[in-house]
Amino acid sequence: NAASHAAGAGRKLEAEMNRAAFYAVVRKDLGALTQSQVTGFEVLLTAVNGLPVAQQAYLLATAWHETGATMQPVREAHGATDAQTIARLEKAWAAGKLKWVKKPYWRKDADGKSWFGRGYVQLTHKENYQKASDRMGIDLVSDPSAALSPMIAARVLVQGCTEGWFTGAKLSDFLPGNYVGARKVVNGTDRAQDIAHYAVSFEAALKAAEEAAPSPDVELPASIPTQPAAAWWWNVFAGFIRLFWRQMK
Repeated sequence: NAASHAAGAGRKLEAEMNRAAFYAVVRKDLGALTQSQVTGFEVLLTAVNGLPVAQQAYLLATAWHETGATMQPVREAHGATDAQTIARLEKAWAAGKLKWVKKPYWRKDADGKSWFGRGYVQLTHKENYQKASDRMGIDLVSDPSAALSPMIAARVLVQGCTEGWFTGAKLSDFLPGNYVGARKVVNGTDRAQDIAHYAVSFEAALKAAEEAAPSPDVELPASIPTQPAAAWWWNVFAGFIRLFWRQMK
């Protein structure tokens, strides 16, 4: 399953992937990057490791689009707070801009919780938070804001797209070979061409990183156990932090 696809592969990623080559292509195609963007990329590169390169590229492209290129988990409508997000959605709803919405899911329920979209890909509606909780073994229903944690958001993105949580379609139904069609895994055909364009750039960056000589000055993280599902992601994050600070020296 997706929770175990990276088992033991974290070391392979760090040993074989040339980060400088990856970022050189990304910057050439998409422009300069902030440190916050790079930090987001590092979390996601670890999360997608072990998947076929086309799937890795499309997941990075999806995150790039859904987060407005910040590569950090976001609230729906890019609100800085829950209150601002709810206000923005209410305004759009009142203006008739959310015609596909049958019920304003962002309004707080009896428990004071709001089920608007959060993450690298927008996890929306209480039933979907429950589904993600069941699949990952992490309680997002008690605290939906936990979906904004980078490690958890990355799992939602990867497992949701590879297992077909969102629309029933999986990345493997389209990839390799159909980046435009792969948008149906998340959201029909919305911005499908744009995201396909990003995916092409990320595929080139990933391949450049694989083909370049690996950096000799790399600290390898501990291997990643497959169980429990939540614990290995913290090990991944710890490995990433060690690598990040080593590269910043």
